[in-house]
Amino acid sequence: MAKVVTQETYDEIIKENIVEFSMSVEEAREETIKQLEAQGINLGNIIKDLAINAETGVPLLNEYIEKLKFHTDGSSKLSSDDLINILTSFTAECNISVPHRVLAAKLDALSYVLKVIQDEISTGNSHDAKTVLHHAILAANSITHKNPDVFDKACLDTIIKCLDTQKDKQVICDTLKWIQKSCIMHEMNRQAVVEADILMTHLKPLLANEDEALVKEICAVFRYLILDDDVRVEFGKAHDHARLIATETLTDLTGLLAKFKDNESLVADLMLTIGALTVRNEFCEAVKEADGLKYVMDAMIQFPDSVKVVREALKLLKVLAGNDKVKVQIVQCGAVTVIASALSRFKSNETVAKAALVCISTLALRVKENADALFDTSIPESIIETMKIHPGSKLVQRNAAWAIRNMVSRSRNQCETWASHGVEDVLNAAMQAHPGIQGDVKAALRDLGLKVQLNEEWKGKSEKPIAND
Repeated sequence: MAKVVTQETYDEIIKENIVEFSMSVEEAREETIKQLEAQGINLGNIIKDLAINAETGVPLLNEYIEKLKFHTDGSSKLSSDDLINILTSFTAECNISVPHRVLAAKLDALSYVLKVIQDEISTGNSHDAKTVLHHAILAANSITHKNPDVFDKACLDTIIKCLDTQKDKQVICDTLKWIQKSCIMHEMNRQAVVEADILMTHLKPLLANEDEALVKEICAVFRYLILDDDVRVEFGKAHDHARLIATETLTDLTGLLAKFKDNESLVADLMLTIGALTVRNEFCEAVKEADGLKYVMDAMIQFPDSVKVVREALKLLKVLAGNDKVKVQIVQCGAVTVIASALSRFKSNETVAKAALVCISTLALRVKENADALFDTSIPESIIETMKIHPGSKLVQRNAAWAIRNMVSRSRNQCETWASHGVEDVLNAAMQAHPGIQGDVKAALRDLGLKVQLNEEWKGKSEKPIAND
């Protein structure tokens, strides 16, 4: 079994080398590592790159936390400027790596930061208090980032207090980012935030302010609350959270597409959020009833060269097409021409191509009129060209095979045109390059009326006769 030492022991040895033997920080670190490794000690659990005070030999992170502790317990009060400097330096140290944040949490830094936040809220709305509050919340963000286990009821209570009392937009945005950090890879934190009723009490009213920065951060909070990325939890509540948020805010979010129609980045964020929240059939109709289809078309026309806007618009259309009624209305409102144009322009961009192909596939599924409308554009040529451009992308090839099959399955009159464009060779090449999508490609070849080898996977034969009891 390998020998190990604690971080405290490692730091003490470095301190001794600096103070007792007058070594520089780098010399002390190098000597300490060499000395411990010579004794067969495994340093895999040690943070070796902690910034060290060259005079005292103490890690700067420890010094910052100690100063925060003395400030919060009243032993040594800091001025606003000194406190801001300490918080800024502390945040910079925590931002270096997750081990730095874990160490800071182990040294109880978060409790001191929370006390600073609460003290500044109590102080009032002076400029100094707002500035300190901003830096203190950034410090809490830095500890929580990719380290969400430190987030607890005290943190949530502090967040609620900030949202209850603060009017400064920057402070509110900082607080919303703190919520986001706490939700990543942590199902229990997400559930705690939802159960605290922050959605109705704070986020929905803030959304009504129609402020660009606030809307952007609120959209991010909504998306993080519906993540399902915590492997420690067998069953999460992502769908329940999405349903709750969508019920309360989906119409409002759709309306904001018109309000911010000239803001490229925010339009893309809104479409991404709406698509993520539209998890039920009736939500598709709600978006449509709020003129969502028109706003999405307007966005694609206004920002034709924006990869982000076009990609998110295509993804949202695919989601809305999950409702059979809305699927027909998407084509009726003229989306086919815009989609065909988008695929033609962005066929060399793999992410947009994947989104466009799956959108086409969904629109054509089981609706002959949609398939015919798609066929009347340049989409067949664009699909085949896209497959040729991305022969190594399994998803592009699969999505293209889906799109082709769905377009021809109820419109066999298209088959000759597809064949004349060389679809057979392209599909066979995809099947050879990606064996995992053979079933999808063979289905497309079959519905095109082209040559395909279909294997009978099981013939119902057995070495022993099946007993009929």
